[in-house]
Amino acid sequence: MGARKREAANKRKEILKQTAIAELVNCPTSPMKMRLVADIIRGKGVTDALNILKFSRKEASLRLEKLLRSAIANWEAKNEGERPEDTHLVVSEIHVDGGRMLKRIQPAPQGRAHRVRKRSNHVTIIVDSVK
Repeated sequence: MGARKREAANKRKEILKQTAIAELVNCPTSPMKMRLVADIIRGKGVTDALNILKFSRKEASLRLEKLLRSAIANWEAKNEGERPEDTHLVVSEIHVDGGRMLKRIQPAPQGRAHRVRKRSNHVTIIVDSVK
């Protein structure tokens, strides 16, 4: 490996060391409901985001709070000896994508049937330190 590639790789590693990622897969909530809560905490500080999620009345906020705590724990594992309170951690990115869809049948009048789509989603949170 050349010196230039080694320097670029080391630079990339330093950038990745400051970020932590947590993923939630096949969460049984519709993506639209999850996006409502995710949009509230995008770009906020970690302590502010945890307070918002804790006192939110939406069901999706419980799952996002647990996921955010997981992302903070991942950041602590990467940066041993540092406290998240001292470094200003921010929810830099949060993505809510559609997951698998369970298809069920609801009986309808006159022998018909309606399709019921039970949606799920995938959530990815990226926590980054701001200097």
